[in-house]
Amino acid sequence: MTTGDKVGGVDRDVIGLLPAGGEARRLAPLPCSKELYPVGFRSVDEGRSLRPKVACHYLLEKMRAAGITRAYIVLRDGKWDIPSYLGDGKIVDMILAYLTIRRSPGVPYTLDQAYPFVQDAVVAFGFPDIIFHADDAFVRLLARQTATKADVVLGLFPTDQPHKWDMADLDADGRIRRIEIKPHETPLRYAWSIAVWTPAFSRFMHQYLAALEIARRQENREEQREVIVSDVITAALAEHVRVEGVVFPDATCLDIGTAEDLIKAVHHIGYPQLCSPPPR
Repeated sequence: MTTGDKVGGVDRDVIGLLPAGGEARRLAPLPCSKELYPVGFRSVDEGRSLRPKVACHYLLEKMRAAGITRAYIVLRDGKWDIPSYLGDGKIVDMILAYLTIRRSPGVPYTLDQAYPFVQDAVVAFGFPDIIFHADDAFVRLLARQTATKADVVLGLFPTDQPHKWDMADLDADGRIRRIEIKPHETPLRYAWSIAVWTPAFSRFMHQYLAALEIARRQENREEQREVIVSDVITAALAEHVRVEGVVFPDATCLDIGTAEDLIKAVHHIGYPQLCSPPPR
């Protein structure tokens, strides 16, 4: 996985990165990894047949729609059903590779497992248990990054349940000013759930996590505190890293890691594609 992809008509190295290190405690017990939970159907045999479509398929196909042909999936030890199902990636017309992590104190640590392989690439990031309705999402994020030279571009979706999401405050020009992490009350309307970032941000996250590990050892703590991606973005903003946002005001975003959103997804996702937003 070393050659560049032609994305947006320009030759540059863009690699998808998906974390699958969670334990799905909010839905446990499950008969499979939540990333493989069947949600809707996909067409096969030139549209003559339907097959179940698993949750992570939606994210991967939107990456593929942006011209991204390669992705790493970072797995928690034991989630072998994911590579067993997705295999080499032919099912999504991509080249997939897998990395493992025994235990992770948070998604950034899971992602950092791939640092040696993606440190020189533009990363397209998404949560494989979140389904969003915006087929051109990564196309637009990559275009915004090219136009602004931002180190991070976030995809923002409207929500009326901010307590479940990390909310973004952006100015009139689309620049992110701050992130509110799962606020109980907020005037902010848009939550972020996907991103693209440059090698500079990959390096920032790698160094940020290394500094946390040094602090843990100095404080003689056995375990590192839980860290989320928004923590890293907030730290980057404090260091004047440029973070932009692209708003998808008419799209929906469902976290199928929660029973409430899983019910919505199962009942309202179209056949064979996600073709209309579910009712709120």
